[in-house]
Amino acid sequence: MRVFVAGATGAVGSLLVPMLLAAGHEVTGTSRTPAGTERIRGLGATGVQVDAFDAEELKRAVCTAAPEAVIHQLTDLSGADGAANGRIRREGTRNLVEAAKAAGVGRIVAQSISWAYTPGDAPADEVVPLDSTSAQPRARTVAGVRALEETAAELGTAVLLRYGLLYGPGTWYAPGGAFAASLAGDRTARFLGSTVVNDAVSSFVHVADAAGAALAALEWPGGPVNIVDDEPAPAHEWLPVLAGALGVPAPDPVAGRQGWERGALNTLARNRGWQPEWPTWRTGFVARRDVL
Repeated sequence: MRVFVAGATGAVGSLLVPMLLAAGHEVTGTSRTPAGTERIRGLGATGVQVDAFDAEELKRAVCTAAPEAVIHQLTDLSGADGAANGRIRREGTRNLVEAAKAAGVGRIVAQSISWAYTPGDAPADEVVPLDSTSAQPRARTVAGVRALEETAAELGTAVLLRYGLLYGPGTWYAPGGAFAASLAGDRTARFLGSTVVNDAVSSFVHVADAAGAALAALEWPGGPVNIVDDEPAPAHEWLPVLAGALGVPAPDPVAGRQGWERGALNTLARNRGWQPEWPTWRTGFVARRDVL
């Protein structure tokens, strides 16, 4: 299959491209920089330098590649700027979908998130609606997710991968990443999340497992799918384990959580055959896969 990967040098994309090539797919990947484009070419794929906000250039790139499927892994997370990432979800997704339409592409696999669900007491499955009740700044995050998913769904088949918190190489949770720096007390670190040890439930997924899901999703029916590990857990359980693996102190535990901090279930992905190599953060964090 000819596959166009938008965001091929990100944390997920950089692992996904070799997986696609190994599976026999013909891959074109994008990067915003010349260095990133060369990295893609070094993997054996076709590398294209293009900015997702340049609609005409993106359309030209997709039409030239003539893919049978598009994989959307565009993010803007390096600077921990929520507004920038929201713009990618809205404008970048719109430009990519319009380019796919122009190229006659009917299938897209898009990166979404699994913590945009409406508040509840138990981990959410895909039947739970997206949150429409929260105040800012969460409301902006959910609006960006909704825009991404609704825009992607304009194509014939849109598989919406609702990833858990990504850990592993190139993520905020890797050694030297924004979370580790914030946890260690670096006041210059920018991290869009909490380092509080409380009752807030999160679901994680290793980037390699996230990439594997994107590969598998080329054969899945459309709709949202949670891509998370098997163990949603409160921060007072997972954060001390991660802090120990990173070699930094964990804050003292406190009580409380927001209603939307509920985690997510991976039953649907499991039923479709997805088998994460790291089914729980307990082994994933301690194994330090993120530095391999």
